[in-house]
Amino acid sequence: MSQAVTPEDPDGAQPYQGLATPIDKLIVALSQKIGRGQAKEVERFIKFAFVGTLGFLIDIGTLILLQNTILPPESDQQVLLANSLAFVLAVGSNFIWNRFWTYPDSRSYSIRRQLAQFGVVSVIGLIIRNVWISGTYDLLGQLSTTALQSMLSDYAPSLIDQNKLGTNIALVFGVLIVMIWNFAANRLWTYNDIE
Repeated sequence: MSQAVTPEDPDGAQPYQGLATPIDKLIVALSQKIGRGQAKEVERFIKFAFVGTLGFLIDIGTLILLQNTILPPESDQQVLLANSLAFVLAVGSNFIWNRFWTYPDSRSYSIRRQLAQFGVVSVIGLIIRNVWISGTYDLLGQLSTTALQSMLSDYAPSLIDQNKLGTNIALVFGVLIVMIWNFAANRLWTYNDIE
């Protein structure tokens, strides 16, 4: 990644530093084509979605690693702890990418303030996600196991494997639900200092 220089910040002290990526031109062209009068907002949403995809990969990769090593899903507490740790790592990545790539022109607030606001939005998202996952992982694990057993007659997973599968399926849906919340809340509150 290289750094792109954008206009000076409100204090005139230093130029904004944004990241430039190989897909920036494609995103801008797509945004202008489908966004028309809202092209910049569409561009931000597309970048936010890319950042979210990276966060999802960090999130699910960490969850799978934790559940296969030190936090097997033997209880609700272990499922929620593994989910929460994975979420925190993904949020850290998402904040950095959003600050420097999605919203590089958002500099009227300090990084501390934006990190705190991003953190509050993320914690609310984590609560929404944890409620969703704790309420659905067991059922989704049972349903998916039943579906797999109907296709593969010799498939007989352990309860832990069934819970892993259910947690991962619940995570996918939870990420989609929380992505909408995160984009709207961060755009309206954390990064509301840009046009």
